[in-house]
Amino acid sequence: MSWEDRIEIDPNILVGKPVIRGTRLAVEFIVELLANGWTERQILESYPGVTHEDVAACLRYAAETLKSERVYLTPAKR
Repeated sequence: MSWEDRIEIDPNILVGKPVIRGTRLAVEFIVELLANGWTERQILESYPGVTHEDVAACLRYAAETLKSERVYLTPAKR
């Protein structure tokens, strides 16, 4: 299953931020919870409509987005 099955981007929901389909929970919110030390179990208990597959899709979306990101270094100013 790909993240596209679980994540939607709709300009009418949270100004187009990617969210878990059928919710207003942004991918960035779920990733931030994990980054702040929340376990998947804590997320699932706190947000009963969210599934393991949803959390995994958030991480897959974040990983793909970072893979496609391009970084351009500029010379340091002295």
